[in-house]
Amino acid sequence: MVFQDDENVSETEVFLDLGDEIHIANGEEGLLGLAFDPDYETNGHFYVKYSADGPRRSVIERYTASPPSSNTADPESGLVILQVAQPFGNHNGGQLAFGPQDGFLYIALGDGGSGGDPRENGENPQSLLGSILRIDVSQSTLASRYAIPTDNPFVGNSNGYKEEIYAYGLRNPWRFSFDPPTGNLWAGDVGQGSREEVDIIESGKDYGWDIMEGSICHEPRTNCSMDNREPPVWEYGRSEGRSITGGYVYRGTRVPELVGQYIYADFETGRIWALEYDGSEATGNEELNDVNFGITSFGVNAANDLFMAAFEGQLYRFEETASTGTENELPTQAAALYTNFPNPVSASTQIPFSLNQTAQVEIKIFDMLGRETDRLVNATLQAGPHQVEWTLSQENAPGVYYYSLVVDGSVVDTRGLLVVR
Repeated sequence: MVFQDDENVSETEVFLDLGDEIHIANGEEGLLGLAFDPDYETNGHFYVKYSADGPRRSVIERYTASPPSSNTADPESGLVILQVAQPFGNHNGGQLAFGPQDGFLYIALGDGGSGGDPRENGENPQSLLGSILRIDVSQSTLASRYAIPTDNPFVGNSNGYKEEIYAYGLRNPWRFSFDPPTGNLWAGDVGQGSREEVDIIESGKDYGWDIMEGSICHEPRTNCSMDNREPPVWEYGRSEGRSITGGYVYRGTRVPELVGQYIYADFETGRIWALEYDGSEATGNEELNDVNFGITSFGVNAANDLFMAAFEGQLYRFEETASTGTENELPTQAAALYTNFPNPVSASTQIPFSLNQTAQVEIKIFDMLGRETDRLVNATLQAGPHQVEWTLSQENAPGVYYYSLVVDGSVVDTRGLLVVR
């Protein structure tokens, strides 16, 4: 469906109807992934992953919208890129995404289903199942559906390992995402009976299933080893949840305090967390909310606003809640920061703010990684309304930036803006 990015929207249009192609059963089969080609604005290509039957299989297929600016896709334009046989009706994985740095298509596949990986696909790189694949679809034709990137980890191996595999040892990678500023590929991998895990996926790495479930032994039950296997960045047990839904590292502007944190949830319990990661290890995990619906997926729009989808059919956007106040905050209305204009910013923008008392004031500009790039004000100002101009320089690359109002050494407020060129 296509609709306006507005919480009051009341009309939708059908973008593409795949009802006759998709097999929906077992609570886990259906339309599981969609990704727009990096050159969509030119070629109109996008890719879907869905379940099919007769025989049971996962299908990755390309469709085309013509022209790309239209709100409909051509149902006759399908080109099947890849089909993978599925022995059971669960653990389909399903996420599709293009790597922001390499332009290749990444595909998540579960271990094939049932329980305990009875066919041992997870630890078998001779099978595509239980893996994240990486393929080149930039020149797809009827005769040649995809190519293998030359730097995939198993290219040219003599062991029969599938060259499409980027990483393996996964049970059911339920949603993965890229964090463009860091290049990290984050995934939530659904556990068996004890652990749910968050992984950072790296080329050629083995994530342990079904020898390991998270950081504990699965088969054998004792004396297993993480040697030559990659442990999770974070994991949680059955007291917190039973089915992880992987999310995104937050890079939006609506909730500045979450910037740089990985947001994820549990489908069964409705709990939502923010995970802090310092580049080498997790340093904190905070529960943000506990909702009464199943969270199936997260997504972002062009402004990096974070959304989540409910199994019941609703779409939610993350918004900042009202501050509860702390002893370190200024008294109410002692100072206020307002939305800049214009926004997006192509050359310069005005940042308005106000003071109710004379104070030492700083206006700081930060990039999306939290690095200070400009300081527009550093002076003692009188009470009243104020406004400062920020003029872009050649060093200000396109993207999301933040501006903070600091009064007498305390941050009063932080807001976001978008720089375009």
